[in-house]
Amino acid sequence: MRKRFNVTGSCNPEKHYMVDTEQRFKAVEKMINYGEYFTINRARQYGKTTMLNMIWRKLSNDYLIVDTSFEGVGDGVFEDEKRFTRMFVSLMKDALTLNKADDTLIALLDEFIPTNMDELSKVITRLCQSSSKPVLALIDEVDKSSNNQLFLSFIGMLRELYLMRDKQGMDFTFHSVILAGVYDVKNLKLRLRPDAEKKYNSPWNIAADFNVDMTFHPHEIAQMLGDYENDEHTGMNLMAMGEEIYKYTSGYPYLVSAICKLIDERLDKEWTAEGVQKAVKIIAKGENVTLLDDLSKNLENIPELRDFLYSMVVNGQEYSYTLVDPMVKLAHIFSYIRENKRGKTMIHNLIFEEALFVYFGNKTMREQGTRISPYVLNYVQNGRLNMEHVVTRFRDLMREEYRESTVPFLEKEGRLLFLTFLKPIINGIGFYYVEPETRDNRRMDLVVTYDRQEFIVELKIWRGDKYEEKGRDQLSGYLATRDINEGYLVTFDFSKDKQDAEPQWIEWNGKRIFEVIV
Repeated sequence: MRKRFNVTGSCNPEKHYMVDTEQRFKAVEKMINYGEYFTINRARQYGKTTMLNMIWRKLSNDYLIVDTSFEGVGDGVFEDEKRFTRMFVSLMKDALTLNKADDTLIALLDEFIPTNMDELSKVITRLCQSSSKPVLALIDEVDKSSNNQLFLSFIGMLRELYLMRDKQGMDFTFHSVILAGVYDVKNLKLRLRPDAEKKYNSPWNIAADFNVDMTFHPHEIAQMLGDYENDEHTGMNLMAMGEEIYKYTSGYPYLVSAICKLIDERLDKEWTAEGVQKAVKIIAKGENVTLLDDLSKNLENIPELRDFLYSMVVNGQEYSYTLVDPMVKLAHIFSYIRENKRGKTMIHNLIFEEALFVYFGNKTMREQGTRISPYVLNYVQNGRLNMEHVVTRFRDLMREEYRESTVPFLEKEGRLLFLTFLKPIINGIGFYYVEPETRDNRRMDLVVTYDRQEFIVELKIWRGDKYEEKGRDQLSGYLATRDINEGYLVTFDFSKDKQDAEPQWIEWNGKRIFEVIV
């Protein structure tokens, strides 16, 4: 059977090309062997279910594994204690039957049908005492019910059995319990939903923290591609491709696999930097990408999160990466952000950033009635993007359309308007992203690629002549790090004395800079 890259459901090493997860599994196995209870809490499509299935495959000889999931369980079950307890026994029975457990254990679950949590506790105790192996419980998709009081009662019951086990030193209950979901059950207060109260306390305080790194790193992506290359013999540079894919995904497992799958199946096995960009553009459009569907839904349903991400993406605001801050914590849980080298917040990956720019750009145009059409000839000449013409035309358009706009609006939205203007010009061939280490509320360096060309555009808000020279220094220094000789400086200047300044090329620190004042 030919292997494939997989982006739906759990991954199986017999069927799918996979990153080597052995070290991650060893870390999880260590927690299980210690008898710890914990939650694998990671964002959607981050490898949670794949890890649970790996536990089942590798540890079935050592443990009696009760592998269950709340996926597909009706909402009504979580409103009635009798229905819930019987549902959970049914899930345990199905799991044991599938795992070909001893018939006496399966029959035991038929002997006593619970009607409440106390009776369910007794069923679990009987099962664990009757098993010749330690019993390991896996419960996937716990987010379905984690804001429900009945679920809190359920994990409270597990907690009481856990405490009794440790106090009396007997196998009264599951050796280890692993929940899997986006949210850490210890932080239910962060489950923000308009139709439900926030819950601030959780009985899951017995659980150990889950600190296993599930991100795919460049050398791991290269290893997965090496397995593929052994079958396909494309001649790709494995490490270069691993680094290129990581550049756009920051190792988000689903996004890594999605890029590989698109290149393999839709882009004629174009294992080059250009092929990666093409795949990224397809993903960023959001068509049939549930991960981006969730992003847009969360932006619409959680205004505080939307404002927080807007301040980062558009205004260049940075925050200390402290999980004490509820919005930092929530964005962290969804993996919309990560920590940069300076201990500050940054958008998790370039694909999310692209999606957020498009979302906020479209939203601004709808709400403000923005007129920002770029459709003028000669942006591309003989297959080359004329960036000089692009930035000049943007300056002219801003002066034509926004003479009466207020300074606060332009200062807040100007850079977003430029990105909205640029996108349809390079769409289909080019790509842009903001250099994360240069983003702040005064400047951002924009890297624009078009075919095999690369352009650096610094977008800067004017703060005085001193800062104007500093902007040139910063841009020329950044150009030097990328071994590029020419760059473009777009300054949003709201002082009347510079409104008539014409675009010009200047020499600065051995680099040519095209300056445009908007």
